[in-house]
Amino acid sequence: MLRTILLYGLALACAAAGLQWLEYQVWARTHPGTIYLGLVAGGFLGLGVWVGARLFRTQPAQAFEPNVAAKTALGISQREFEVLGLLAAGRSNKEIAQRLGLSPNTVKTHLARLFAKLEAVRRTEAVRKARELGLIP
Repeated sequence: MLRTILLYGLALACAAAGLQWLEYQVWARTHPGTIYLGLVAGGFLGLGVWVGARLFRTQPAQAFEPNVAAKTALGISQREFEVLGLLAAGRSNKEIAQRLGLSPNTVKTHLARLFAKLEAVRRTEAVRKARELGLIP
């Protein structure tokens, strides 16, 4: 019984595949322009993907090395440097104090010294100048 069902199923599948092939042959003969247009579009799609991958390939990121000469020339201490890194990450004074285990007043003191050394008035200006000097990524 199962064998008969499988044979009939195989015969019907072959018949359906044959009819689909015949239908494709008729369609291909009546619409050759559409087929050529599809092939050209597919070729341009592949070419565009290839060119895009070649042009916009990103280089592997290199580890950031801070400018030690600028850091020593400005007289920035290691703790002030840590505060500057957290400042650049967008942390508030309270968050910086919690991360470094300091009081918020100590963080304010470090920031005031950083602002004076970087000749900055605002937090964003200090971060911008530190990036320009190569102190932070």
